Amino acid sequence: MAAEKTKAAGKLKLDYKKTILTGFGFLGTCVAWAIYDPYITKILDKLLSASSVVTGWSSRLERIEMLSRFMDAQGQKSQYAAAGAFTIVPLLIGVIMTFDNIFGVIFQPTFGKLSDRWQSRLGKRRPFLLFGAPLSALLFALIPWMNGLPATMVCIILFVFVMSLWRAPVVALMPDLTPPELRSQGNGVINFMGAVGSGVGMAAGMVVSAIYLKLKGLPGDYFKENISEEFAVFPYVFLIGSVVMIIGMLVVMLKVKEKDSRLISSEVIPAREDKVAEKAAKEAKKAEKQTGGMKALAHGERRSLLFMLAGLFFLFCGVNAITTFFALFAEEILHLNTGAATMRLLVLAVVSVLAAIPAGNLGKRFGRKKMILAGLALFAAGLVVFLLSLLSLVKANGLTLDAFLYGNEPAAQNVTKALNGLMFPVLALAGFANMLITVNTLPLVLEIGGLAKVGTFTGYYYTATFSAQIASPIVYAFVRIFSGTYLSLFYYSPVAFVLAIAAILFVRHGEAIPEAVIKEAEDAG
Repeated sequence: MAAEKTKAAGKLKLDYKKTILTGFGFLGTCVAWAIYDPYITKILDKLLSASSVVTGWSSRLERIEMLSRFMDAQGQKSQYAAAGAFTIVPLLIGVIMTFDNIFGVIFQPTFGKLSDRWQSRLGKRRPFLLFGAPLSALLFALIPWMNGLPATMVCIILFVFVMSLWRAPVVALMPDLTPPELRSQGNGVINFMGAVGSGVGMAAGMVVSAIYLKLKGLPGDYFKENISEEFAVFPYVFLIGSVVMIIGMLVVMLKVKEKDSRLISSEVIPAREDKVAEKAAKEAKKAEKQTGGMKALAHGERRSLLFMLAGLFFLFCGVNAITTFFALFAEEILHLNTGAATMRLLVLAVVSVLAAIPAGNLGKRFGRKKMILAGLALFAAGLVVFLLSLLSLVKANGLTLDAFLYGNEPAAQNVTKALNGLMFPVLALAGFANMLITVNTLPLVLEIGGLAKVGTFTGYYYTATFSAQIASPIVYAFVRIFSGTYLSLFYYSPVAFVLAIAAILFVRHGEAIPEAVIKEAEDAG
């Protein structure tokens, strides 16, 4: 157990060392995903833009009379003319970037359940890590080396598939080794390890770029003026992600011990008793269905749940669009290479880590719903302020929006420099707002279901969030096609957050039970 009893009080205490070692598996997955979104979108943008098939389909669609009239009505023809041509590349990127979420919905629950029943001398969870992490690391390292779109797509699909095989088991390792009373603390440590992994992934590009430029004798701002040449460093960035995945796997395999699950299954219940228990479980499940569950939701609770799930859907639509397309936005608007773009996102990650505990305390003191709404409002406000500041700077420098987006005169460069400075406080605000939301959403959903239905309502939560992460890249891709610029992120996401606020305003349940009530119940029990 990742816990020990204090000699003085005789109470359980979290074994932080063991929990941190357990978290290395999760750290490895977070490094990979921190690299995956910004770098894969850039790779796909390059390959799809160079594809004659994609170019042909874009030309055919541009000639559709209804679409052409729509573009004229929206004033987009001039933007496409300035940028090059109408293209469906953003839509295709959006579709491909949903693969990991689709695979997660399909395969993660299946392999999580399979690991519950796995019997081996290494335990239930570690065999999945031992198989999945090295194979994922190999596929991840191969992605930037592939020549052409078909080979790259094969590697991407295999990578997201293999990752979905071991993500659930590695996350389940901490609850297995931690008593129920300490799992909240344990989850905090695991999320801290994940944040460290995300930070490493975000910093990898900038570090590799700096080393590469130094060895080549090139100036530090070389990639800023030659963004297309940054692909030379991509293989080394992906290699860092692969190496960290392997290190995480080795730490867990060598330092974290699971009991032999073959012995556990034979010790816990003999085969004959197992059949009896299985039959009893089926009868209990049948009885539960007949009575409507241990805690059937009242009409008001059901209504709150549905509105909360709708709010989660819109919330994750807004966040997913930013994380998926930020690197492309940073290249188009801020003229940053991928490494510099991910370093901007590192600000969001660091502030999120620092705000985690305060956000939980604020939710406890002022209410979860209020903090979620405050976080959404702050997030939306930060994005809108950035957009309005950009438009104001463009006007103050005597430019049109097209001249700023597609020109390179000194005035446009001055606007870009100012926006790069403004991006840091905007992302810091977004990090704080994001943590106000993240820390309080799942507990609110679980509180509606009650203690007896934690698993079921966790499933509802992830169904809403995964659905959003599947839909959002595709929906935003259409917005990008008709807007002609990734600047549209800064009105797409605020609109999604406003819709989330509108849904959550109708939530009337899910606040934490007051401590006095809990103490009274404990005393009575």
